[in-house]
Amino acid sequence: MLQQLHEKGLRAEHMYAAGMVSIALSFTSWVLSKKFEAAGIERADRWGIFVGEWAPTFIALGNGLKMYEK
Repeated sequence: MLQQLHEKGLRAEHMYAAGMVSIALSFTSWVLSKKFEAAGIERADRWGIFVGEWAPTFIALGNGLKMYEK
C-alpha cells in the first residue's frame, strides 16, 4: 500500500500535513456544531471526535511513507 501511495506522488510530508489539517478541522467542526446546531454539546462532541480520528491515521501513514522513502 505504501508503495502505491508513493507511486501516486504522495510523500510523508503530505500525510503529516493532512494530519495537522484534520486536527484543525476537528476543532472547527466541534465549534461550528456547538454554535449552530440545536442538538447540543453531545452532537458537537461526536463531530469533533469523528473528524479527529483521521489525524492518527494520516500521521501513521506519514511515518510509514517516511520509512519507505529511506
